[in-house]
Amino acid sequence: MGSRVTEAMADTALGAVDPARALARARQVLATEAAAITALAERLGAPFVAALTLILNCRGRVVVSGIGKSGHVARKLAATLASTGTPAFFVHASEAAHGDLGMITPDDVVVVLSNSGETDELVSLLPHLKREGAAIVALTGNEQSSLAQAADVHLDAAVDAEACPLGLAPTASTTAALALGDALALALLEARGFSAEDFARSHPGGSLGRRLFTRVSDIMRTGDALPVSPATTTLADAIVEMSRKGMGMPAIVAGDGRVEGIFTDGDLRRCLDQVRDVAAVKIAQLMTRNPRMVAPGRLAVDCVEAMETPPKVSQLLVVDGQRRLVGALHLHDLFRARVV
Repeated sequence: MGSRVTEAMADTALGAVDPARALARARQVLATEAAAITALAERLGAPFVAALTLILNCRGRVVVSGIGKSGHVARKLAATLASTGTPAFFVHASEAAHGDLGMITPDDVVVVLSNSGETDELVSLLPHLKREGAAIVALTGNEQSSLAQAADVHLDAAVDAEACPLGLAPTASTTAALALGDALALALLEARGFSAEDFARSHPGGSLGRRLFTRVSDIMRTGDALPVSPATTTLADAIVEMSRKGMGMPAIVAGDGRVEGIFTDGDLRRCLDQVRDVAAVKIAQLMTRNPRMVAPGRLAVDCVEAMETPPKVSQLLVVDGQRRLVGALHLHDLFRARVV
């Protein structure tokens, strides 16, 4: 069905499009840009390490600047650096000449992006940056350019050709600059020992933040919502507690609050044929001993694996270091918290 719809669109809405030619062009673009990145990787060497060291030892912030398409790449680089442990922000080169230079201090490292290395707005900033004393890293496609020659470190992002059939639109060059910026940011991440928890602190919103930041203690059921029965209770009373709290189980605890077991709806189904008097039999005779338990400080997303490990369970008991019950977690709680 999807294939017929796609063919119909090519025949009607697109009219004059030659599918074979369009696909050939697309593949050529991807191949050209992939080749540019491969060549870039092969050229990496001492200047990359020098730039990495300069930024790693920066006492201020990383200021990233560019114009046009390079400006868009610069914005992305600043955002990637900031979210992976390197304080950074973007300054538009034109705005810098009209007051934003005041945001740059001698302790900062300024990363300028320009394929030609001769962008007027950036070149005009060089004397001011030099006078301020900020270190300069230039990412250009021309090592003989004004920016490359004036920089403390030059990163070569030259490409053999643009993917544009006219040779005009920045394509392979912007892809190369984007990839080199990512390489720099992630090498810095590794050098800083930046962890998943560090990443979570700067990404508290959205699904990524929820997965990396939400702890069991944030979403577990506690207090009156927690189904609990003493080991001396009867099956009848345990069933009432199970139904009243809506978790499909009560936790079975000793007098000091330590967990002795769990009695789930699955345990109930398995024992019904064996039990004659639900008001007489004690729950300790029927409960599952050594239930799955987690600590309240554990990441909630990790509980999915604990529940999915055979035999699968839908509930986890939350205990402290002395095995005392402090909460409980149901699979539905993970869905409600949107960590899965």
